[in-house]
Amino acid sequence: MIILGSTGSIGVNTLAVASRFSLPIDVLVAGRNIQLLNTQIKLHNPRTVVVMNHADIPLVNHPRVSAGEDAIVRAIEESSASLVVNALVGFLGLRPTLKAIECGKRVALANKESLVAAGAFIESSKIVPIDSEHFGLWYLIQDKSISSMTVTASGGSFRDWEIASLKNATLADTQKHPNWSMGQKITIDSATMVNKMFELLEARWLFGEGKYDAIIETKSLIHALVNFTDGSTTAHIANASMQLPIAYALMGKVDEPILPNVDLVAVGSLEFRAIKSARYPIWEIKDELLKNPKTGVVINAANEAAIARFIAGRCGFLDISRDILSAYNRFDTLPTSIDDVFALDTQVRAFVESLS
Repeated sequence: MIILGSTGSIGVNTLAVASRFSLPIDVLVAGRNIQLLNTQIKLHNPRTVVVMNHADIPLVNHPRVSAGEDAIVRAIEESSASLVVNALVGFLGLRPTLKAIECGKRVALANKESLVAAGAFIESSKIVPIDSEHFGLWYLIQDKSISSMTVTASGGSFRDWEIASLKNATLADTQKHPNWSMGQKITIDSATMVNKMFELLEARWLFGEGKYDAIIETKSLIHALVNFTDGSTTAHIANASMQLPIAYALMGKVDEPILPNVDLVAVGSLEFRAIKSARYPIWEIKDELLKNPKTGVVINAANEAAIARFIAGRCGFLDISRDILSAYNRFDTLPTSIDDVFALDTQVRAFVESLS
């Protein structure tokens, strides 16, 4: 297989599953963590390695190393592997997804932005979702009439903050997730609830038109729920580990324990909360976005540009949502081709960059 983002949490867990089931690795693509990459190279012996920066090439202990976005696409094209695990962060992951599908490969997708920005132009039958929420929905769907599907959210770093205090939230504050440690961007996305908005858009492209929603479940043990027309509801309950959805994505079928079952007696109780726009302003456009999912490219580009401004100290935490909503209201032309997606992405980023 090819693993894009091998040194991130998804990549590390994918390699753990690959080791457990003796699955071969053809290509590793990593960012800046060269020390971990070198350890992975020693353990998994990939044929080819790609890194983010050309300056890091001499530091990589491998005879076939290249760098940059074009090198990622080229490695996919040249590889005989039939599966690409795309765990890249951001819009950067879209071209590799498109190239993998063009080459007839399956894509185990953890890169939300691919479907959020370009779901209308991606053949979803070639996609196997790695996110626990979409895996949970897939696991629950039966040959029965469905009325709606629900994914869960942790609530992010500020779920218990006084709303009035959010204007003073710092970058360091956003990284204090109540349930787990994730990468910088996805932890910010969790705090704004953009992450969950993206997952609803992904579900729309993966499972088709329907009614989708999200709620907060504070312990992150329930990942998805399916509501059936007959009034019954089923929930996917599992301990929070990405190795379960990854194992299914890599092998299609799993016949041995990946995780221990949840001990509900030990858990004792679960708490559910509604997602409200007073705390998560982006949520006010959730229904409109699901009706017009092609506008996901605007939301994604605005989000990435706004987060870059926030990390650079050029805007406050609440300005991330403000900038996204400003871009959403500014750009109302829907893309009609994949070229439109890339063009619109550039325009939206420039617009957000111009905001004061």
